[in-house]
Amino acid sequence: MRALHAGDLVVVRDDGGVRVPLGVLTDRDIVLAVVSPDAAANKLYAGDVMSTPAVIANGADDIWLLAKRMRLHGVRRMPVVGEDGGLIGIVSLDDLLHAAANLLDELRLIAARQAHTEGKRRA
Repeated sequence: MRALHAGDLVVVRDDGGVRVPLGVLTDRDIVLAVVSPDAAANKLYAGDVMSTPAVIANGADDIWLLAKRMRLHGVRRMPVVGEDGGLIGIVSLDDLLHAAANLLDELRLIAARQAHTEGKRRA
């Protein structure tokens, strides 16, 4: 994870060539497990500390549903699966914030454009 600058990994099971998400291992999961007073870091496996079961998003979910699911489950990242249940990506809180910022910017442009358009119609 350090070499790839990755804050999370999706742990999957191969189910006939389909990678089905089982859980998510985050840098925070690792830190909390390793700093535990009874932790033996050299004996920990991903399955011991990952968040499971994985909170899943479907490729067709809209961002409102994603945000609600993240809030309800208290997660910042969700694996995204296709119709076959196989992993197709991951969506993060940062992705949703970026989408929301783009929407707000577009709404701002609508308001600014309205005065310009009205001026042209009346001319």
